[in-house]
Amino acid sequence: MSASPAQAKAQLDVVERQLASSRPSRRNQVVGGVLLLWFLSGVYIVRTDQQAVVTRFGAVADPRVMPGIHIALPWPVDRVSKLKVQQLQRLVIGGEMPDTVTGRAQPLQSQFLTGDKNIISMRVVVQYSVGVPVDYLFRNENVARSVSGAVETALAERIAARNVDAVLTTEKQSIQDEVRAGAQRILNDYRTGVQLSTINIESAVPPPEAADAFRDVASARADSSRIVSEAQGYSNDVIPKARGQAQQMLEAAQAYKEKKINEAQGDAARFIEVAAEYAKATEVNGERLYLETMEQILPKIKKLIVDKNGNLDLTIIRKGDVAK
Repeated sequence: MSASPAQAKAQLDVVERQLASSRPSRRNQVVGGVLLLWFLSGVYIVRTDQQAVVTRFGAVADPRVMPGIHIALPWPVDRVSKLKVQQLQRLVIGGEMPDTVTGRAQPLQSQFLTGDKNIISMRVVVQYSVGVPVDYLFRNENVARSVSGAVETALAERIAARNVDAVLTTEKQSIQDEVRAGAQRILNDYRTGVQLSTINIESAVPPPEAADAFRDVASARADSSRIVSEAQGYSNDVIPKARGQAQQMLEAAQAYKEKKINEAQGDAARFIEVAAEYAKATEVNGERLYLETMEQILPKIKKLIVDKNGNLDLTIIRKGDVAK
């Protein structure tokens, strides 16, 4: 059985009233969802290698936010700026490496005056990181330029306090340490928020116009050092030998002295004994000594012996035999 037009209109009015009553509730749900998402947009995460700075209507609300999950007022009330504080940034003073290789380095930015009025070209690599995030963000228009200026100032001061030989040879490490400390003080005074990590002098060379003269000086210095080393080595070799030979000669002379003294004392003692025996029988001993001497002087030779009376006695005297 079909409904009458009046009943159908009544049902339609009921549906319209139900729809009209449900519209505000759905609108409220949508608005509530949007507001919830807006508030949740204030939740942010700072990673372990980062720190953040929170500003509220342009003013700093939190100068240093450590890693973790944090809540801020939604945009545009709060703004969160995250910085990678552990990331090292690199800056080259004296021209980039491709410029140096192709010979197009900037000469005025790489040349420094030494204490003895010589000009040297240097290439210095600086590594730095974020030290104070709020200063790094809001107190520098150009961080790299500030770091470059501070390092150049400290480097020029240290180079001017040394002569060119020290800069090119033995003083590089001390210059690097002093420049790092001096540039860090300048950056801290200006509150740049930068922490210097390393200062590395990659090259320190004379200008191309004077390179040949510097090479000649370096070669002469090397030759001088080599000659001095060779002379020192020769000295170290000859002096000990001479001292050993001198000591050997002294010891030989001492031994010769003692030998001669002992021989002289022995000869003297023997002469005294012979003299004593000779005194006991002068004639017999004199004749015996005479014959023994003749035997030693004229061995294997015929000898004519004449006695004191002039009598000649022909006797063959052989070695070991002496006859009258």
